Amino acid sequence: MSESNILALFTNQPSAFTTNADRFKEIVEEIKKMGFNAQRMNFALAVNAPRGMCKSTWEKKVEVYKKWSLSEDQILVACGKHTRFMVALEDKIMGIMDFFVNKMGWESSIVVRRPMLVCLSLERRIIPRCLVYQILLSKGLIKKGFGLKQLLESPESYFLNKFVEKYEEEAPELLKLYQEKLNLSK
Repeated sequence: MSESNILALFTNQPSAFTTNADRFKEIVEEIKKMGFNAQRMNFALAVNAPRGMCKSTWEKKVEVYKKWSLSEDQILVACGKHTRFMVALEDKIMGIMDFFVNKMGWESSIVVRRPMLVCLSLERRIIPRCLVYQILLSKGLIKKGFGLKQLLESPESYFLNKFVEKYEEEAPELLKLYQEKLNLSK
């Protein structure tokens, strides 16, 4: 690993250096075998991802993602983008993947492009906001494939302004439906 990557890992994830030396070496070797370039920042991030869990837990989570047709390489790419990608419980991963693939009709690889999505609350964020998205889409107010970062990852105030208040005249029911869906999740 480059000096700058070690420094970045130490600065952002200092607990990575409290890992047993043998386990840390094992993780580094696994990440290298997976094709990550040790000179790139995503290598340092990928090293940190499996560090906080035992190998069997990591493997169970990999198997859950594989059930949704994601390859190990895709899983590691997602980990390199967002280290908390593998922290979610298996049930949560299944629920989010089921919602995206079976309810929204999106490809499972969406979580590789936007791994942060797995860290969001299905009930309190994803479902209510996707309901708004579906209504806006059905009314022709937005186009299919709208930016997921804006839709799901943005702060509440931005989301309300961009997706609810903006269309108050064309879809006055949005705010009420959104708030009802949020209240049901509490």
